[in-house]
Amino acid sequence: MDEEVNPIKDYLFEYINNSKTIPQLISEKKFDVIINEVIDNCYDKIITMGEKDEVVGVLATGLLHYLLTNSLISSQRKVEYQGQEIDIVIPGIKTLEKDEKKSLIICIPKSSDQRIINKKLEDLEKIQPEKENIWLVLSENIETNRRSFVLEKQNNTFSKIIFEIAQFSNVGGANKFKILRI
Repeated sequence: MDEEVNPIKDYLFEYINNSKTIPQLISEKKFDVIINEVIDNCYDKIITMGEKDEVVGVLATGLLHYLLTNSLISSQRKVEYQGQEIDIVIPGIKTLEKDEKKSLIICIPKSSDQRIINKKLEDLEKIQPEKENIWLVLSENIETNRRSFVLEKQNNTFSKIIFEIAQFSNVGGANKFKILRI
């Protein structure tokens, strides 16, 4: 499956690949610091590359995929399951099929429209009945009844997401090796 060319992801990964500090931060498991560094240095440029909700969603997806890989947290990205497109499922579809309590879905709606977000959540609840195991990544702080992370230059809560995912994985027993003790 070829990924389409995306200038936002290209910019993000060019920044990461040229960073002098990110490899060291990865080895120190300082994922929150990496997220803050990327936001501080890339957000303003990326936000000019298109509609805010869309570009922030692409940034969040790319950054999450990179950090989940480097944190050794099992995940699947952009998968379809029972007719629903899932942005990220942790640890994967097989676990979701066997035990919803040990599966986490991260939804990146690429919209600030409450109706669109609610519809997406409703659809995801059909495949993940454990509502507290559906988390949102948003481009602005919107009132929801879900755990949500906001990726913004100010009021950024997204930097905590890898820590929260690791906690979920360790508590849920999904991380068999418990390699990441954040």
